[in-house]
Amino acid sequence: MSQNELLGRITVRPEVFGGKPIIRDLRISVELILSLLAQGESAEAILDDYPDLEQADINACLAYAHSMIAHERIDRIAVSG
Repeated sequence: MSQNELLGRITVRPEVFGGKPIIRDLRISVELILSLLAQGESAEAILDDYPDLEQADINACLAYAHSMIAHERIDRIAVSG
């Protein structure tokens, strides 16, 4: 899956979590997933705890973090509201 396809899984809605990026409108924030990964949680454990998530969603969170750090354009993220 390309970087653009991954970023397309991330949405921003002002009325959800104060406009923080979330995964596929699931009300699971990118911040939460990145925090769990930073704390040493495995992708498998996260997927077990959040059955609506897919591996591509975790990859999308990492792609989002990379885009933010690299100052790349993230216009593939859907903004609604």
